[in-house]
Amino acid sequence: MANESVIKLFEGKQVRIVWDEEQEKYYFSVADIVQVLTDSVNPRDYIKKMLRRDPELKSKWGTICPPVEMEALDGKHRKVQASDLQGIFRIIQSIPSKKAEPVKQWLAELGQTRIDQMIDPELTFQMAVEDYRRKGYSDKWINERMRSIEMRKELTDEWQRSGITEHRDFAILTNVLTQAWSGMTTGQYKKFKGLTKENLRDNMTNIELALNTLAEVATTEYSRQSNPQTMEESKRVAQEGGSVAREARETMEKRLGRSVVTKERASDYILPEQPKKDVEELPFEDVTNDENL
Repeated sequence: MANESVIKLFEGKQVRIVWDEEQEKYYFSVADIVQVLTDSVNPRDYIKKMLRRDPELKSKWGTICPPVEMEALDGKHRKVQASDLQGIFRIIQSIPSKKAEPVKQWLAELGQTRIDQMIDPELTFQMAVEDYRRKGYSDKWINERMRSIEMRKELTDEWQRSGITEHRDFAILTNVLTQAWSGMTTGQYKKFKGLTKENLRDNMTNIELALNTLAEVATTEYSRQSNPQTMEESKRVAQEGGSVAREARETMEKRLGRSVVTKERASDYILPEQPKKDVEELPFEDVTNDENL
């Protein structure tokens, strides 16, 4: 676990959260979440009763809630039952509380959205564009990001064709590719930009995103041509693909006289929302009583 630990307030109550750098996920104190959603004086007792009601959850409790070191109210660090976001959502499903209902409804909507996306994959791209626009990204950046998502999908499909199926192996190959062109693994790159949970590609500048996409496109084409059969062969192909983008990067940096791999983020260039100017309203007839309406 990383030393980074934060205490966030939720409706005036403390919820302890710890960021795990190695797994790149947040862990939440289960007792704190239960207390917030149930107003229980003794969340431990509530958890025991909850597990009696839900034998399936109880059977997986050790996996869902590993012991994680967190700061207690007295300032000392102790291991407490904690869970990642997926586990917290599973626990919330077993809490019959009015405070938990909005979360349950949101999860149901999320599930329906995911089903719709599986039926029509184009919806995934449409929703992604809408989300990026709401966050304030420029259309130019969004177009580049959408192309990078498409190219990434082609690369992962090619890796799967080559026999790569484990999530860990995908991460290893991505690290090889990223380090080959940028000089950093994805974890190092995120730390360089001051990121934690945020998606690295969502925080790349246009140039960085273009170079990363070039590396992935080159890796895809090299893999199709060489047809790697083992993980080691796929790693060599990823290294070759990344080197194409590295050469492009070095050429560009030589011309610019500066590094194009920077701590800057695409979000740094999002302009704050401007307040709407007061518009003088024109007089209009009151038609609320019109019988034709």
